[in-house]
Amino acid sequence: MSTENELFSAVDALLEQVAQDPLPHPAERRRLREAAGLSQDQIAAALKTRRETVSGWEAGRTDPRPPKRAAYARLLEGLAERFPPPGQEAAAADAAAGAGAREEAEPAGGAAAEPTAPPAGGARAARPDGASVPAAAPAAASVPSPAPDGRSVPRPAVRTTGGPERRRPAPVAGEARFSHGPLVVLDADADRQVVAYGVGGIVLDVPAASLPALVEWALGEAMLGAPRLHRNGRDSDPVLVLTDAAAERYGLPARLSPQERLAGRLPDDHKAVRQLTKADWQLTRRGLGPWARIYRPAQGGRRSCVQLCVLGWDALDARSWGGAAELPPAELARLLGTYATRVITPRGSTAVNGLELMTALHPPTRAGEPDASGRRHSEHNPGSLGTQPVDCAPPEAPDGHPLLAHLPRFHQRGPAEMLLEEAYDWARPLTDEECLKPYVVGIDVNMAFAAGANGAVVGLGAPTRVSRPAFDARVPGCWLVDLSHVELDPRLPSPFTPTGARPEGPAWYATPTVAYAVELGWSVQPLEGYLRAETGRYLDAWYGRLRDAYVATMADLGVTTGMEPQAFLDAMARHREADPELALVLTAIKATVKGGIGKLRERPRGGGWRPGQPWPALQRPTWRPDIRAAVISRTRVNMHRKMRNLAAATGRFPVAVLSDCAVYASDGPSPLDFLPYEDGKPLKGGFQLGVSPGMVKHEGTQTVLWAEGVREEHGDCLNLARYIKDGRITAQDDGE
Repeated sequence: MSTENELFSAVDALLEQVAQDPLPHPAERRRLREAAGLSQDQIAAALKTRRETVSGWEAGRTDPRPPKRAAYARLLEGLAERFPPPGQEAAAADAAAGAGAREEAEPAGGAAAEPTAPPAGGARAARPDGASVPAAAPAAASVPSPAPDGRSVPRPAVRTTGGPERRRPAPVAGEARFSHGPLVVLDADADRQVVAYGVGGIVLDVPAASLPALVEWALGEAMLGAPRLHRNGRDSDPVLVLTDAAAERYGLPARLSPQERLAGRLPDDHKAVRQLTKADWQLTRRGLGPWARIYRPAQGGRRSCVQLCVLGWDALDARSWGGAAELPPAELARLLGTYATRVITPRGSTAVNGLELMTALHPPTRAGEPDASGRRHSEHNPGSLGTQPVDCAPPEAPDGHPLLAHLPRFHQRGPAEMLLEEAYDWARPLTDEECLKPYVVGIDVNMAFAAGANGAVVGLGAPTRVSRPAFDARVPGCWLVDLSHVELDPRLPSPFTPTGARPEGPAWYATPTVAYAVELGWSVQPLEGYLRAETGRYLDAWYGRLRDAYVATMADLGVTTGMEPQAFLDAMARHREADPELALVLTAIKATVKGGIGKLRERPRGGGWRPGQPWPALQRPTWRPDIRAAVISRTRVNMHRKMRNLAAATGRFPVAVLSDCAVYASDGPSPLDFLPYEDGKPLKGGFQLGVSPGMVKHEGTQTVLWAEGVREEHGDCLNLARYIKDGRITAQDDGE
């Protein structure tokens, strides 16, 4: 009887669950929030819960319980009415935007174009061991399914690796084209048979015998790509990652020659380039290089672009991707697929991806209201940077910029002529008291530049010069201010210079730096300013997506939010061994943050450029040195504020700071030996151990004897923070 009652209770629980307010799939919950431009923090505040809880709902780890479930369901229902799935509005948006055909600014991704209808084909699925698929699978696959534009798309059966054969669930309307994921890794066997390894363990035979045919396959039966991240954006194009064997199968060299490496591409008369040209395919100005973009001009408002990633040509830089390029194809597909799902489908270096993510989350245009004839036209998307570049202010211009062409040759600009907002690189000698302690311990701020971007109010348009403006912390821009009168404890670096030295006179500063001087209680009287009236929190969605990607990946590696400090330190000590492939994803996510911010002020690259001449990056709307300066300014100020609060509470001061790493003399080898915790709670406004961006982790520990030894050998200017991790004195790193 007890067993029967238990069964009935279980059934009643299921019925109660079904009767609750329905919720969309977790991925759709996230899509709706991002389409509305809302952050998880905003959702959490409205529902009176924690951001981590909302993150769990969107990841599918948990579901909300009453009464929050009803409120959450109502929110999602309202958002669904305003932001339908991409497939339902793709035609209208594509027709209105028409921007997919424009040549994209180099080097952020080359040209983009709109596709013609892809050709039908006959791809078949294959087992990893080469065995054929049972006859029933091809029969099922031969039934066409409708694509968003009305075409019939072949749907080949797929086989997953590492388990029994299973078919993927039927894709929702509007995403049928992407049912095999955003990318595949192509490899060829000794018989020149090419196999595509995709996300989720799928393996597809590739019937294409030439490079043009491969492009056609990718746009047709392969069903590759990813839905747009914003309803006004555009879907991600298929990415084909080529191993050495696959590259040679399609007539490409496994390695570039020294001349080709210098040029970053194959010559235009190469056989593979001629094949593409003969088949009416085009390449962007970057040509056929490590990240090659192959496209045809727009037809019918549809994109027709494929991205190649050639591993043997160093497409996956080891500084950002570690040893990813050496992984077996299936494992590499998993790694890149995870990055594509959590961050963005890769289309270049991690720096390029960071910049592209900004645009994907804030598309420059949107579909306007219908005109008298019922046609929609492209219009500026509020909150974006638009489609046209804007001139920077003269102090924001890096050396060699056309705005500075009038300066004499070899002229060195000082702080009163140029905006110098950079990360910290500061060190001081240890005091006698600090020398008596046994250890120096480094702590590192998680995703420091991402945290600096969160909530940053930046200018969206061009600056206006103003003489003797009254300072307003709400106005983004740069200000010529004399902060040399501000006196701070010399055991702390100055918050106003990257070197930590006290300013010697008037200098240009971004708004957050001047605002911090006001926060410290000092008066400021700007002499001049270049200010921006149109403002917005342009990077909030960018921060939110990268934060979620970082936190989710760390959770997969065994480091979760809310851990006790010692448990967090223990988990961090072994997290990279938990899953080495996901650890590489983590490295790429962090590189995406730093590289994306750096790309906002990309300098000239390659030969032929002369100071005073423009370079290609200046033609991008996302070439915005002022936004980069604001983010770095906020990051440095945040670091100083926490160091100041720690010093006020404990009397402990850093001995070295490099970017987001601070080193302290300590009685023990752990951060817990000098970071104050009372009843398990950290110092308010100070450093806190944890996984979230802005919190800190253990960077490394060395002895004071080591510190004094390397200082004696290399001088007091040696920055201990640069070498605290493993104690080895190596090449310098600027932290960006």
